[in-house]
Amino acid sequence: MARAVAMPEYTLLAAASIPMVLLVEFGWLRTGLFRQLRYWLALAIVVFFQVLVDGFLTKSEGTIVSYYEPHISGARVGWNTPIEDFAFGFSLVTATLLLWVRSPRRRAREEER
Repeated sequence: MARAVAMPEYTLLAAASIPMVLLVEFGWLRTGLFRQLRYWLALAIVVFFQVLVDGFLTKSEGTIVSYYEPHISGARVGWNTPIEDFAFGFSLVTATLLLWVRSPRRRAREEER
């Protein structure tokens, strides 16, 4: 009987999330978010705390969160954080900010000004 090969699902989903978010911005919403300094500052703050928190949760000794190794690339950054976590972090934060910038309620408030 053939042995099943594990697919790096987490890696594939993380890698797919980045072009999906870019496609939403450049192909649909066109908010100009990537040209704003405050976006990049917000992302830097998120990455800083992501390094601290993910590093603590996934550290080598006394691991709180573990990953099924066949489902990730194996590339790790900082204190043992899988690189895929940063891809998902970028995609989640960016998608949230894109939707917030384009929200009808926010646009209505800006028009009132």
